[in-house]
Amino acid sequence: MAPAALFERAEQASTPAARADWRIAAAHRTPSDAQLARFALTALIEEAQLTPKPALVDRRGSGAHRDLDLATMLRSAQALEPTFAALAHAARRRGEPSALLRAELAQIGRAGELDMLHATGGSNAHRGAIWIVGLLVAGAALPRDAAPESALQISTRAAQIACFPDRFAAPSNSHGERARQRYQVGGARREAQDGFPHVVEIGLPALLAARARGVEENAARVDALLSIMASLDDTCLLHRAGLPGLHAGQHGARRVLDAGGSSTLDGRAALAALEHELLSLNASPGGAADLLAATLFLDMLAHHDAGGSSVPWNI
Repeated sequence: MAPAALFERAEQASTPAARADWRIAAAHRTPSDAQLARFALTALIEEAQLTPKPALVDRRGSGAHRDLDLATMLRSAQALEPTFAALAHAARRRGEPSALLRAELAQIGRAGELDMLHATGGSNAHRGAIWIVGLLVAGAALPRDAAPESALQISTRAAQIACFPDRFAAPSNSHGERARQRYQVGGARREAQDGFPHVVEIGLPALLAARARGVEENAARVDALLSIMASLDDTCLLHRAGLPGLHAGQHGARRVLDAGGSSTLDGRAALAALEHELLSLNASPGGAADLLAATLFLDMLAHHDAGGSSVPWNI
């Protein structure tokens, strides 16, 4: 419901309490399509710039990637802002999860992939993020009865969309899909259909817990990434290095966290060892990076719903 309509509804409510409830809903209105797209863009940029990340593109260099660098990642993110706005607009217009909305979002996402590939000269910088973050953008754009909302409510609506089949999709032969089938793991599609558990149950809680302990923001975000890595069956690691790559990523991330996280001396040594091992395997945890971007996106929504103040999600 548009802000003006919300305030009109508030004045028409029959009791003072009801009028107050509607004014609260108006004050905490759903972000606009443009705002949601900007949050998504910012999440991709801040994930790319986060440093140090093990074997991933960051401010230091390209990690395990030969066809990507930070400038390419930033061009890709900028190119996707109109895609995220279109995803939000489609969800707001359709009004609820449905097969029609799922098909429309898929069409928009495939067009966004072409924009990404044009911006990067053919390199896949953000295909997974278009799916993961794009669905959360759509979930956040769907009309809601009241606000603020929890991360769980947004991710649940996004999952409802993901559970509808994409009737017009061609059979996928992506690296991630081949790894998913070969190693019988869930992949990005299952992550979305299950309600983004590595975002809502792992990434966000890890980020908030690190902040609560007084860890500075950069290290808190690195620790959130490592928490996701420690649990995720990352198809990017599996594609590049098979089970040895996946186990190196999971066990190495857990060692950093067990050493106190990336802000501690022992944790930084364990992080350097993790990166050295992943680079020796030519392996990169790109799936975890996409889920960190989704974590940062939902974190931005929390601040928006809180009127800009720094309060934790009611996850």
